[in-house]
Order: sequence, then C-alpha cells, then structure tokens
Amino acid sequence: MANDLLFGVHGAALEVRSRRLGLLASNIANASTPGFKARDVDFREAMKAAGGPRGLSDGAIDAATKYRVPLQASADGNTVELATEQTAFAENAVAYQTTLSFLNGRIGQLTRALRGE
Repeated sequence: MANDLLFGVHGAALEVRSRRLGLLASNIANASTPGFKARDVDFREAMKAAGGPRGLSDGAIDAATKYRVPLQASADGNTVELATEQTAFAENAVAYQTTLSFLNGRIGQLTRALRGE
C-alpha cells in the first residue's frame, strides 16, 4: 500500500509493461517455431485488475494475457506475425522507458525532500 501512495499506478504499470516485453520477445524468438501461438497482454485489462481490491498479481496479468489472432494464417500453425510483434515491442519499450523515467524523477523528488533541499 505504501508503494501506491508514493508511486501511484506507475509501479503496477512498470510490472505489466515488463511482463509484456518478455511475452513479445518470446513471440519474436518463436517466429519460425511450427505451431507456436503468439500471446499478448491487454494492458488496460491488467491495469483495471490492478485497481481492484487485490491489486496487481500474477493472476491478474495472466488473466489479461490473450492469444493473438493473426491477420494471415500460417501453414505450420504459427500465429506470430513478425512485423506486428516488432511494432508492439517497440511501442511497449518506449512506454516502459517513459514509466521508468517518471519513477526515477519521483524517487529524485523524494530524495531531495529527505535531504531538505
């Protein structure tokens, strides 16, 4: 609870974005694996669950993880579309860095306040 007072939703957002980066990287790594099913985290759904009484949990992120529906079916059953995954990865990486920058700024503010500056 103390984290929520200091950092708001940004701590949970960083966790969701981190998990999403890992999932998207896995999709990209398995782009040529026959039968691999691409997955993605619905960020809004995960953050909505984080606002609930239990907060953000692995179960909330897992519940927000969905299989991606490909635009064009692959003959080997793989649903990874490399361009889609790379775009999602890049967008999420920028959002992750933005959230991290905000948290670093907040920590800097708290440090200065504790020093009396």
